Amino acid sequence: MQKFGIGQSVKRKEDNELLLGEGTFQDDLNLPGQAHAFFLRSPHAHADIESIDNARASAMPGVVAIYSGADVTADGLGTLPCVMDAFIPLTRPGGIPRYYPPNPLLPEARVRHVGEAVAMVIAETPAQARDAAEAIDVTYRDLPCVVETDRAEAPDAPTIWPEAPGNLSFFWEHGDKSATDEAFDKAERVVSVDLINSRVIVNPIETRGALGSYDEAGGRYTLHTNTQHPFETRAIVAEILHCEESELRILSPIIGGGFGMKHMVHIEQPMVAWAARKIGRPVRWMSERGEGFLSDTQARDHVTHAELALDGEANFTGLRVRTTANLGAYVSNLGPVSPSLLYTRMLACAYRTPAIHAEVRGVLTNTVFTDAYRGAGIPESAYVVERLVDKAGRETGLGAVEIRRRNVILAAQMPYVSPMEITYDSGDFEKNLEDCISFADWFGFPQRRALAHDRGKLRGIGMALYVESTVGDTNESITIQFNDNDSVTLTGGTKSSGQGHGTVFSQFLHETLGVPFEKIIYEEGDTDTLPQGGGSGGSRSTYMIGVAVKMGADKIIEKGKRLAAHLLETSEADIRFSDGNFTVAGTDRSIDVMALAVAARDAAKLPEGMEPGLDESAQSEVEDPTIPNGCHIVEVEVDPDTGALELETYTAVNDFGRVINPQLLEGQIQGGLAQGFGQAIFENCIYDPESGQLLSGSFMDYCLPRADDMPEFFLTNNEHLTEQNSFGLKGCGEAGCIPSVPAVVNAVLDALAVRGVETIDMPLTPERIWRAAQAS
Repeated sequence: MQKFGIGQSVKRKEDNELLLGEGTFQDDLNLPGQAHAFFLRSPHAHADIESIDNARASAMPGVVAIYSGADVTADGLGTLPCVMDAFIPLTRPGGIPRYYPPNPLLPEARVRHVGEAVAMVIAETPAQARDAAEAIDVTYRDLPCVVETDRAEAPDAPTIWPEAPGNLSFFWEHGDKSATDEAFDKAERVVSVDLINSRVIVNPIETRGALGSYDEAGGRYTLHTNTQHPFETRAIVAEILHCEESELRILSPIIGGGFGMKHMVHIEQPMVAWAARKIGRPVRWMSERGEGFLSDTQARDHVTHAELALDGEANFTGLRVRTTANLGAYVSNLGPVSPSLLYTRMLACAYRTPAIHAEVRGVLTNTVFTDAYRGAGIPESAYVVERLVDKAGRETGLGAVEIRRRNVILAAQMPYVSPMEITYDSGDFEKNLEDCISFADWFGFPQRRALAHDRGKLRGIGMALYVESTVGDTNESITIQFNDNDSVTLTGGTKSSGQGHGTVFSQFLHETLGVPFEKIIYEEGDTDTLPQGGGSGGSRSTYMIGVAVKMGADKIIEKGKRLAAHLLETSEADIRFSDGNFTVAGTDRSIDVMALAVAARDAAKLPEGMEPGLDESAQSEVEDPTIPNGCHIVEVEVDPDTGALELETYTAVNDFGRVINPQLLEGQIQGGLAQGFGQAIFENCIYDPESGQLLSGSFMDYCLPRADDMPEFFLTNNEHLTEQNSFGLKGCGEAGCIPSVPAVVNAVLDALAVRGVETIDMPLTPERIWRAAQAS
């Protein structure tokens, strides 16, 4: 096995850049002559803009320009689009077309959520821009608002958009309704739950930013912005600016976390590019943390009633789900896809439930718009199913393990087509379950519970199975370039936000072409370097780039065999390639790929008709998703007197197919688990129902998990290779946050069962746990 090849825990190349400050992040970028932007944001959740007076602000020191909605309209700029129709056309009841409201760069007449930008101030310094923004006099007429998901369609709720009566944007239906209704009619038992999947604020370490410039002579924009998807950002921003994509270059630097939020285009990106052209100077904007709370896309926010039908043997026969999903005041780029298709198609989870039907109502409220966040709909579906399954285990008396054993999809049933039309091509869900039970010592838990009781604590254990379907652009591009300085540049169309793309993709190139690992330079984030790129999201990057690298390497090997045969004076049929060496079969005569690349640049050494150089490009196309899966078990302890919750141990058995870099895989899982714990226990996005104000608008009021909140982890893998790509690997980036939320909530409910607690909503704060325990 090669030291730096597939399957090795190669140390991440990017650590010095990411952790020691040696890399260039968005806030490190500056251009000569730049001005600075600041956005004045609405203090109201819903209000008419009666007037905007810039006179005093315009006269303040350093002010270069001030723009409002009227200026944007005068220049004919577009609005932020929702591109959902390219994925799936949604409707409302009766076949009425869905309603996606226009999302203006700056509104002219009305604001619809706290934090909506109403003016852009450009000045010589950030402080001057902020001071001038505070001097703008905006007169508002306050309007009633609605922020609560379950209140959006209430008869007395204010209408946010006249085109959306009842604040309904779309109605989505998925599955076989008649078969599901029949299953419930015949059921021996029906288990039901009412759940709130709480709203979260993404909060990556690095905030968003944008630096725009315009070359008047060349007629071309350049936008430096920390986006996960440079190519889609280019397409959307070009549409808004009414320019050709070739007239816009996107450059994305190192990203300090994105989690889906930085995949989306926000208003500040096209605004700085447009403003740069207007004033003839680069314009720079960097979000403050408080701005991020008010303007970054948020996520989750479902209210659900779900029912599970069982026969007399406790076999699942039907699943019925009714969900209301909060889209916010506008509809983000991909806002409706997570709560509709991505959510409902995974409701089978790991169980052979023959009939499933789901309905989702996407509603508009006076809140920041929601969009994809790590897992994008699948954590929400797993939460519904695993809460139901655990309750079924309690009500039947079978318990959490036996109810799952009776209903889990078996390896012999693979490939398995779920009722929601997703094919599970490979995996052994039963083995994941049994291994996790063994590693977690599930049946030794009563003794640990008794010891906790002696210390005055309530100990609980919970589990969750999960199945994910990775998604994203089905095409990906790479180039492989041999440089004069004996290095090789690999360029890819995805965009890392800290995962270690440069390391993993270099392992692919080392494995397939034998290029020395230390000679490989990975580049990404520049739309001028490739014709197309799929960006980072949906746990797609590793297998999409891996396949493309292999395709490019195969092209180089074929060309290299011809050149090697010419240089070694033999027949091409006699050349063998292995571990970076082209060798004449049966001899010790060979030339390595790096030396061959040097020779390939010398026209005098080439066979007749061969183009100079070994450089190649490739584009992968992988239509079918991969299906990561696993079982997670967590033990918790609760102090009934204070409600304090401790995560004690966490055991996870996952199937990611072939593992490329075990160390980086473990980091991805732990990071996802931390985010799941955050939603389950700590994070609480709260809008005041009367004023629409975001009450959790800073880290004083919005809690994130810290290192000392993490439990002891035991993580292992069952490798079942997929045939969906040539390496047999499955995406891993989102898996940790999918089962961790229901596992933790199930464990807490298990701990509180002795107090008669049957249900509890996230986040599991000490107050909420204490109140539940005391009330019961």
